[in-house]
Amino acid sequence: MVKFLKPNKAVVILQGRYAGRKAVIVIRKDSVKKQAKKYRVKCFIKLVNYNHIMPTRYTLIMDLKDLVTLDYLHSRYKKVTATKETKVRFKERLKTGKNRWFFAKMRF
Repeated sequence: MVKFLKPNKAVVILQGRYAGRKAVIVIRKDSVKKQAKKYRVKCFIKLVNYNHIMPTRYTLIMDLKDLVTLDYLHSRYKKVTATKETKVRFKERLKTGKNRWFFAKMRF
């Protein structure tokens, strides 16, 4: 949920039966299912040619060299285990709130 929608904030309902009416936020809570969906991370490991990438000004301070090596890309089992471990590390990073730009949806 957005940070500025806190308890005791006056709002106007936009859709539904009570559209156009005033309301007050009593509690700010998402369901457990929604919270789990927010922290969903999809990751993949792929060998990509330099011609097919575009660099940005951002740097992710996270060491993944110990997880992914060239022989991991050739073996299916090793690749799957490396992907799962990478997903765990990304999820931890997301929950701590560091590098929010990396987990935000790209808009272009």
